[in-house]
Amino acid sequence: MIVNATPNGWAIIYHRAHALLAAQLAGQWRRQDSPVRLYETITAISHHDDLEKEWEEDILTEAGAPKDFTLSTNKDIEIGVNKLAELAKNALYRGRWVALLISMHISRLNEPQRGQSSKMDNFLDEQLQNQQRWRLELGIEKKEVDAAYAFMQWCDRLSLILCQQELPADERFLEISNGPDGQRYDIKQHRDHLVTVKPWPFQEEKFTVNVEACDIFQVKFESNAELSQALQKAPISVLKWTFVKS
Repeated sequence: MIVNATPNGWAIIYHRAHALLAAQLAGQWRRQDSPVRLYETITAISHHDDLEKEWEEDILTEAGAPKDFTLSTNKDIEIGVNKLAELAKNALYRGRWVALLISMHISRLNEPQRGQSSKMDNFLDEQLQNQQRWRLELGIEKKEVDAAYAFMQWCDRLSLILCQQELPADERFLEISNGPDGQRYDIKQHRDHLVTVKPWPFQEEKFTVNVEACDIFQVKFESNAELSQALQKAPISVLKWTFVKS
């Protein structure tokens, strides 16, 4: 989960909600420059964080605060591999293209762990084999697959910038990442809170996206169960961003 401090507690965004925001952004991309299999790609973007089940996880820091995802560590590699394998398997139910992009995402995030355990190494090898096989079966060139995954990464990164409240002050630009065309894109928030991206990659010249956050008015919790219950009862606020071409 994504945890932001507020004056009275915390605003918590579930990872699946962040993924849905990323999919909203993907749906705004300029049609003529969209990656192949756009709608399936948007589906992969919207489901790439289905692994996260905040209500079932260890969601507290040692100090008793809600644990932001950047603080999470998977100490038990075997449990981590089992969870990743479940995500990869479930993605295949939506089709090979969705499974391919999510498998690539799994690889990118977990290749740094290669060498820590034979089970992780075997799992990572299996992902690479699956990716190659699915590309061949789908008859799609690697460069097209790489562009689609770059698109997925771009939307994921932009969503995280918004959800983590990373927009710089004083109308300064912040790099998002390279898009599917290899072009670098930057984001800026104006003083009137309207947001722009340069170069402008979207179909419309103005649009609004949103994500839901749980508002928690308590700083510290005694147990995961207490925080989980508070999340289920928390009032929901809708965070919105309006993008404009400038």
